[in-house]
Amino acid sequence: MEKSESIIKRPVNRRSFMRSGVLAGGAAALGAGLLSKGTSALAAEEGSGRLEPGDAAILRFLAAVEQIENDLWQQYAELGGNQTNEPPQITGLTGGNAAYIKALQNLDGDMPQYIHDNTEDEFSHQEFLNSYLASKGADTADLKSFRNLPSSKADGAQNIGRLTNLMELTIDTSWWTRYRSQTGNPDLGDTFANAIKVLGTKKHTAIPRNNNEAQLDSSSPNGVTDLTQYIANTAGFHFAFIEQGGTSLYPQLAQRASDPEVLRILLSIGGTEIMHFQTWHDKAGNSPPLKGVKDPVSGDTVDFPDISKFEGNEDLQANLIMPEPTNFLSKTKFPPVSIVRPTETTNAAKGAVKAFKDDGLFNGQDPAFFRLLNDLAEDADDARRRF
Repeated sequence: MEKSESIIKRPVNRRSFMRSGVLAGGAAALGAGLLSKGTSALAAEEGSGRLEPGDAAILRFLAAVEQIENDLWQQYAELGGNQTNEPPQITGLTGGNAAYIKALQNLDGDMPQYIHDNTEDEFSHQEFLNSYLASKGADTADLKSFRNLPSSKADGAQNIGRLTNLMELTIDTSWWTRYRSQTGNPDLGDTFANAIKVLGTKKHTAIPRNNNEAQLDSSSPNGVTDLTQYIANTAGFHFAFIEQGGTSLYPQLAQRASDPEVLRILLSIGGTEIMHFQTWHDKAGNSPPLKGVKDPVSGDTVDFPDISKFEGNEDLQANLIMPEPTNFLSKTKFPPVSIVRPTETTNAAKGAVKAFKDDGLFNGQDPAFFRLLNDLAEDADDARRRF
């Protein structure tokens, strides 16, 4: 068997065993001991081919992350994106969901196009990363055996297995205040409040779970029911949450890359993640205010704040979408500078996995999935620049 084949086809190491699907239905039976490791064994566990083991581990982890993003963005594209099968990877589109699309367009009229393009980009990232790994004789990443989570039952959604769960999210919106802060930097130990507090507690759905949650309403100023608009507002902030993670993750891991070409890949793909984040950051600020909506997941009666009322408060103001200059490297030694944050490399990959998990994105996933993803993240974090 050639090294360029995906690790899902390599029976000689424990990760290939996991990806073969053997553990998908009964991971607990094997126990955590067989799957855990105390130290990194990059070269021994996955073939690095002609790449430095650390570089291969970084690219393999990112290929896995991009597959996760493919999965969640495809769900958004099916329900709320332009309904065109271009590129060919975005298949099975059936016309979308009219009410959900209308609600998203209340954030911006071009939302269906932006969703489609973001989806296309994530597919291209994953395919390129795996193709590059294979070209160097290195093992690739493949998570398709874990596509076992349910789909929405609303019109537009395909009835297929998913990697991610968009229907039980707890969305951290502290990125909003973090990028507006003129003194705080998570790399220097600072923490930030959730801008949209209702989304940061309990569970919420960012897609209509059924047709009752996606309804047009000509009597409403938004053209849809308040519930449908609430779900679309939730999605708007989730879009930005996902992409701000990629905005940081690529430069974080780039600092550990050894080969100049691998560094070029990380900086080039990472730049598009920044473009995604900037777009969604802007659109989230257009979310219409809502009062007295019954959240379909938590059951609570909730309000969605009027973001226009944040005007004048620079920690919350909607149109401050450029990163405010803040402290970097030191709180006292250098003047403030406008930067991506965080970019600290320690535990960057494991931190990304934790953020996804805390988001609720993997609710219902098999325990083997978490072990595998954490293992890939550990190897990426163990990478060290060699040259």
